[in-house]
Amino acid sequence: MQNELELGRRRAEFARRAARVGGAAFAIGLGAALVALAAQVQVPAWPVPFTLQPLAVLVVGGLLGARRGAAALITYLVLGCVGLPVFAGGAAGAVYLIGPTGGYLLAFPVAAAVAGRLAGPHPGAGRALLACAAAMLVIHIGGVSQLAALRGDLDGALRFGFYPFVTGDLVKVGLAALLLVVAPTRLRAAL
Repeated sequence: MQNELELGRRRAEFARRAARVGGAAFAIGLGAALVALAAQVQVPAWPVPFTLQPLAVLVVGGLLGARRGAAALITYLVLGCVGLPVFAGGAAGAVYLIGPTGGYLLAFPVAAAVAGRLAGPHPGAGRALLACAAAMLVIHIGGVSQLAALRGDLDGALRFGFYPFVTGDLVKVGLAALLLVVAPTRLRAAL
């Protein structure tokens, strides 16, 4: 009798853990898919296109939290590197991580972690704005750094990889913060 009760408890605990792992995997996959979809909404520009990826990165990080948000963005990068067309304009391949957009892409997992860590589980407007602004800054630091390294010119990197994006990215920060504040508690709990 004692052994049967213990076996029952172990099975129940295993089922709870499996459900948590399955839920986490689903949330991470959903986050990666959202960023991949956002990458397809673009205005072509050289050397860096205008996309909705930064908005998706901020929302994914803010909703999933630091660990799951970063895991979702690492998953996204791995999918693109192995050949799935998830990068901007349906591009794929590891070569994109060493090109002009690579610094932005490589900064995505860190930015998602920053958004998740700073936003916390129930952010108010100020905290959400701070989290999203800090995460966007991480994306731009990564992107401009790699552009400057490739071009050998910080001024040119800022001219092509930062200044044209400021206005749009400020709007994305505001929109992402709004989404984090109004996200229903049930949605956050499900993720």
